[in-house]
Amino acid sequence: MTNKQSLKISITAMFAAIISVSGFVKIPIGPVPVVLQNVVCLLCAVLTGGIFAATPVALFLTAGLLGLPVFSGGIGGIGVFAGPTGGFLAGYFLGAFAAGLIAGKPDIRERKISASLVIRLSLAMLAGLVVMYIPGVIHFSSWALHLSKIPEGKTAFSYAIGACVIPFIPGDIIKCFVAVCVALKVRPVIASYLYSGNTGDDKNQ
Repeated sequence: MTNKQSLKISITAMFAAIISVSGFVKIPIGPVPVVLQNVVCLLCAVLTGGIFAATPVALFLTAGLLGLPVFSGGIGGIGVFAGPTGGFLAGYFLGAFAAGLIAGKPDIRERKISASLVIRLSLAMLAGLVVMYIPGVIHFSSWALHLSKIPEGKTAFSYAIGACVIPFIPGDIIKCFVAVCVALKVRPVIASYLYSGNTGDDKNQ
């Protein structure tokens, strides 16, 4: 195993730990709480970039499935996936994968911030967020329908959108803005350790 491979493993484990710790930030406002963990998953993916960007999220989810208290609110276990927010956990991985692909591998040349870089990273975060919401809304709709928790006059889908999406849009936009600012500073640093000499030809590998 080369030094760079060892460093990649270490960074993956470190990001998985950061995602886990961010789960302790939780503000309950209903069946779906305000969390920091969703954007941290996307940020870690954008920082590493490429097709393996979701690896830290996969490691984090595996730890949670094994019962470690890494999910939002310091809980764990397979039962969390059956709850109202279970779909968002799957969304964490899918969203991180999408965000990593769009962001691409970090490059040392990103030390010089350009408009195209800002746009690409912003699109990566926003696209990842949208992808993340899809399984979350689908699962929440199914959960509410199964337990007959849908308010009168609403469909399962409209209830899910009102409970899981609309109230969180302003906060998620702010979190994504902060995450992009962090990514602009940190990506070239990661590139200097992992991808020195990267020319961008293999940026999605």
